[in-house]
Amino acid sequence: MPHRSKLAVLVATLALAGTAVATPAVALDGPSHGPRPTTPEKFAGKVSERAVWRHLQELQRIADRNDGNRAALTDGYEASARYVEKTLRKAGYTTTRDPFTFDLEVVDAATLTVAGGATYEVDQMTFAPNTPDTGVTAPLVTPADPFGCTAAAWDGVDATGQVALVSRGGNCSFAAKATTAQAEGAVAVLVYNNVPDVLLNGTLGAEGVATVPVAGLRQADGQALVAAGPVTVTLDTRAHPEQRESFNVIAQTRAGRADNVVMLGAHLDGVEDGPGINDNGTGSAVLLETAVQLGRDKKIPNAVRFAWWGAEELGLVGSTEYVEELATQPGELDAIATYLNFDMVGSPNYVIGVYDADQSTYPAPVPVPEGSAATEDVFTDWFDSIGQPWVDTQFSGRSDYQAFILNGVPASGLFTGADGRKTEAEVALFGGQAGVAYDPNYHSPGDDLANVNREALRIMTAAVAFATYSLALDTSAVNGVASPTDPRPGHGHGHGHGHGRSDVGRNGHQEGWDRAA
Repeated sequence: MPHRSKLAVLVATLALAGTAVATPAVALDGPSHGPRPTTPEKFAGKVSERAVWRHLQELQRIADRNDGNRAALTDGYEASARYVEKTLRKAGYTTTRDPFTFDLEVVDAATLTVAGGATYEVDQMTFAPNTPDTGVTAPLVTPADPFGCTAAAWDGVDATGQVALVSRGGNCSFAAKATTAQAEGAVAVLVYNNVPDVLLNGTLGAEGVATVPVAGLRQADGQALVAAGPVTVTLDTRAHPEQRESFNVIAQTRAGRADNVVMLGAHLDGVEDGPGINDNGTGSAVLLETAVQLGRDKKIPNAVRFAWWGAEELGLVGSTEYVEELATQPGELDAIATYLNFDMVGSPNYVIGVYDADQSTYPAPVPVPEGSAATEDVFTDWFDSIGQPWVDTQFSGRSDYQAFILNGVPASGLFTGADGRKTEAEVALFGGQAGVAYDPNYHSPGDDLANVNREALRIMTAAVAFATYSLALDTSAVNGVASPTDPRPGHGHGHGHGHGRSDVGRNGHQEGWDRAA
């Protein structure tokens, strides 16, 4: 696409539409004239779970009419985008399709064969190298700790020259499993799923992370191989790149200063195996209804930009391409005060999870930009104020906020759980079933409307709305950019780094998210 500022394109588009783009001075005048007609608390009440549910119903209908899915590069994704665009235009927005090109790995071979025995279907992980044309043949070996996250998991086990077989889970990424096994001498790595009936589809996150082949298996197949004892296997995973084009959908409020933008995002695409309603119709739908309601406010001090990301399930492609282009335009990333990410906010066996930007529970394996902890506080302060329990979820970068934080933009977000298993402590806080996945239908045909917990959706909808409006009023605690004083007595900017965390927020923990896309 033309090497032109995306912010400039958006501003120019609004101007052509006959809409005045608020300058900082104009944007700041409105609230100073008296108490605002809307507060963050009131705005949270305007963004209703019922309206979000109607958006989810439409996404389900779209999947039903398009081979049962809304995956990137499909008619289902195109129809999902058209629905988002149509809804936004009715709410007064001008929408922009942000195109990007990327290399899609087209499969040439994907099998695992046991010597003299069965053949299993596998999925080559994104960014994993190909096997030779004849495959990799070697004995199978498993670590003492089945997750294989660290060198200690391989204590007493010799993996040299063998194919490592590990389980998904254990609070570490696929990349960590692969590089650990490779360091132990493994010539290939297999990761089997920890939920039934779903072929594990994963990514190493970037090129060159591992130099040995890495592939995913179904849970039952991995367990069968573990039970089989010493066997020799041949792994054959080969793919070649073909260029494809997809797009993000971007919209920005007409009100608010354009040099201090609050940005929110959710990926719109799902996997090919199902309609993708919890993952990530829920995040997309909450974002959409928040935008609809916010578009009616003509005097917010800070502009709010909304993004529905494309090709997330293919490796965080849309958000990464967007941020990388912004990074080439002086000042555009600096204009983003903070980024909020919503990826799965209606899991059936849910927790109320907040990205742990202050690392109070989990050390972050990625950089945490200054201002991220203050962004987290907006969510946790809201939950504490209404007596809603919450838990930390690792600030891992394994969703669409990755590119933002790697480029220094503060971030936080919400998450109700994927394929990790709920603990007894979390059941005490949120109900549900211990030892069962937060989303038993993760990345499967069962991820439909029936897979969404409406209570979780209600809680998260209000939190998203509250945080959005709070930051639209004032980001000074996050980035030091002053906005008019909130006229509510005793509020000021409202969210500082020094806020303590309540005991409610500490009474549980979230198993780390072991999905990399």
